[in-house]
Amino acid sequence: MLYSSILKPIFFRMDPEKAHHLVIDGLAAGGKVPGLNGIMNAMYGVAKSPELATELFGLHFPHPVGLAAGLDKNGKAADGFSSVGFGFAEVGTVTPKGQLGNDQPRLFRLPSDEALINRMGFNNDGTAAMAKRLARRKISRIPVAVNIGKNKTTPNELAHEDYQTCIRDLYAYGDFFVVNISSPNTPDLRDLQHGDELRRLLSSVNQEIITQASKSGKKAKPVLVKIAPDMTDEQLALTVDTIMESGVSGIIATNTTLSREGLGHANAREAGGLSGKPLKDRSTEVIRSVYRQTGGQLPIIGSGGIFTAQDAYDKIRAGASLVEIYTALIYKGPGVLRELTNGLKECLHRDGYRNIAEAVGADHR
Repeated sequence: MLYSSILKPIFFRMDPEKAHHLVIDGLAAGGKVPGLNGIMNAMYGVAKSPELATELFGLHFPHPVGLAAGLDKNGKAADGFSSVGFGFAEVGTVTPKGQLGNDQPRLFRLPSDEALINRMGFNNDGTAAMAKRLARRKISRIPVAVNIGKNKTTPNELAHEDYQTCIRDLYAYGDFFVVNISSPNTPDLRDLQHGDELRRLLSSVNQEIITQASKSGKKAKPVLVKIAPDMTDEQLALTVDTIMESGVSGIIATNTTLSREGLGHANAREAGGLSGKPLKDRSTEVIRSVYRQTGGQLPIIGSGGIFTAQDAYDKIRAGASLVEIYTALIYKGPGVLRELTNGLKECLHRDGYRNIAEAVGADHR
């Protein structure tokens, strides 16, 4: 009620990017106040539930609903997001060198479509700044992933060096890593999803992970690849084949879309990646295709258009082991996490499943 009746009307009267920074900076500052993270956890935290807990990639997830990349680009508020009920969280996308991103305005709300359009362009402070912030984390109740990308000025033939630098600089601080090659807002980035470029990139990423794991004396950390929703069926199949051959740990499906199908809001004409409800069906289709192609052997994190527990459950039944939200958090506030997790438990009970893992890929059986 606090969010929908008081905070959301204030935020939605503000410029979207200013509201974004206010939330992130507020969470970051609040986390430094003794006891405040505990208060936020009491207000919004999700109670432990054995039927929702998941073991994946050698990590424990208290429940399957996480925060997608793009909201906490610099790892400022990892403790805050750990306290408001998420089952895991991604920080980033981060690049080796800090960069300003694209010109403003670059973030747009489409309230009638329950969607957002962004063309941020990987604006972030760089790996060194993120490393300092993540090193100061005090709360480790959920896994935190680092989403990594390349600088805008780095040509694709050298992109692998940027991804390796991100891993090298941040290996100690992430529980797993996400290779972002699917943002539509960095020129030519999506070309890295295909053929030899993808093969070379993932080989370099894996080599760096192995190198850093060897230095740490521990098991190598998981790496996932985030793919776009806008590929043809043939392109998707070839990309998934290459990802499987690479030996990485999983796929995140999907990033934002360039499609504008079915939108009614005037901001639909803005360039950039679309997130929110209009992406729901397409991202679920991609999850279903990836699961079918891989025989369920490559774990999937489902992302795109989740607003209700049924939305999340549809992605899980299609093949996702975990799911992520972003736009729903903007429109519904942190209370959405209890709504989603309570609803998921109802879905499991309705279908006779004892644990969320039993529902993964159920539509294929």
